[in-house]
Amino acid sequence: MNNPVIIMIEDDPAIRMFLRTGLSAHEFKVYEAETGKQGIIEAGVRKPDMVVLDLGLPDMDGEQVIQAIRAWSTLPILVLSARNSEQQKINALDAGADDYLTKPFGLGELLARIRVLLRRCRNDAVFAPDGIFTCGELMVDLNKRIVRVADSEIHLTPIQYRLLTVLVKNADKVLTQRFLLKEVWGPSYSDNAHYLRIYISQLRQKIEQDPTRPQYLLTESGIGYRLKRP
Repeated sequence: MNNPVIIMIEDDPAIRMFLRTGLSAHEFKVYEAETGKQGIIEAGVRKPDMVVLDLGLPDMDGEQVIQAIRAWSTLPILVLSARNSEQQKINALDAGADDYLTKPFGLGELLARIRVLLRRCRNDAVFAPDGIFTCGELMVDLNKRIVRVADSEIHLTPIQYRLLTVLVKNADKVLTQRFLLKEVWGPSYSDNAHYLRIYISQLRQKIEQDPTRPQYLLTESGIGYRLKRP
C-alpha cells in the first residue's frame, strides 16, 4: 500500500506533532483533527485507510466518535489513550475500535500496530471473494465449512466452528469476551465467560501444535482473544 492515509484525532498539540513527524517520516499521509466532530468529518471526506483516535476529546467522548464512524465504515480504528483500566479498554473495543494503545507509547510499537491493522484490511480483501482464510498451516474454507491444519482436516463441533469463524473474520483484531459470547451464543450469554474459556481451550487442542503455547489463538489478558496471523 503506497502512502496510506491516516486521520489523527487528537487535541494535544505536542502529541499531534510527535505523531505527524513520526508517521510522515514513514511515508504515511496524515490529516489532523482536534475535536471529535472534526475527526468524523475528516474520516468521511478523506476516505482514509485508518483512524488514530484519542478518547479524551474536548467536545465528545472518543467512544462516541467510534460509534459514529462505525455507523458507515469498517475502516481500522486504533485508540491512543491515557485511560488504562481494563474496563475502559473493553468499552472502546466493544464500541468498535480495532486496537488500543495506552499512553505513553513508543513510535515503534505504534507503527507495528498500524502495520497489523493495515495488513488485516489487505488480507480481508484477499480471502473474502473465495471464502478461504489461511494463517500459517491453518486453512479455513468459509464456503465449504472445511478446516485444515497442514494436510489434515479438523473436525469441529458447530459451536467450535462458529467461534473460529468469528475470530477468522476479525483476524488480528482484539475481540472482547462479551463480543464473542454475543456473536457465538447470543445476547443472553454475554456474561458467561467460562463458556468461552472452555471452547477456546478446545479449539487450541485441535488447531495448535502446542496448545500451551498457542501461535494462532492468543489471549489478551483481561479483555478477550485474538486470532493472530504470522
